[in-house]
Amino acid sequence: MEQSAWPEVAEAVAAAPYPVEVLPADPARASACLAALEITTRSWLGAVVAHTGGLLVDHGWLRVLGSGHGGLPDVPGESDAASGMVVVGYDVMGGQFAWLQPQPGARPTIHYFGPDDLGWLDLEQGYADWLYAVLAGSLTRFYENLRWPGWEAEVAGLALHQGLSVWPPPFTREGKDLSVVSRKAVSLAEAVSFYQDAARQLGS
Repeated sequence: MEQSAWPEVAEAVAAAPYPVEVLPADPARASACLAALEITTRSWLGAVVAHTGGLLVDHGWLRVLGSGHGGLPDVPGESDAASGMVVVGYDVMGGQFAWLQPQPGARPTIHYFGPDDLGWLDLEQGYADWLYAVLAGSLTRFYENLRWPGWEAEVAGLALHQGLSVWPPPFTREGKDLSVVSRKAVSLAEAVSFYQDAARQLGS
């Protein structure tokens, strides 16, 4: 029997400095996702896919993808086999985390596409290191410029399939202060698509 990484992940979840909700996995769907990704539960990604429908981290600000639950998609469904991009998480602002090779032959690392700069940032971490840091509290500093007073209650009230539309958007000068912008709940897919389209139009 292979040794699963899930006990390590579960320990990190339990020790997190902010709320982390583990969404239940459907065993059949989880098995199908593992097969599609061609990974095992020895890896942290495999363990998350096998044992969770996803993780809602820090009042649901970050949705770490697993094998899917309700309105939250699964990892294979959000990934692009042709480009080798494996999307592993979304934040409520429409940002996304993807595991990909920065260049041919290089070790895959987690990259972040943010709504404030419309570009991919190489975090120079593998999946396990990234998720461990997230569960150890890295989101507080990582998102310090994308939050506003009272965000916790606002974000916690969103459904799994929802994110926030912000106007003016945070990549504009007028949208930098998120405490004064207009915010409304939209589908998370719509929020992600808006910033991807903006990046293409602006040549980011």
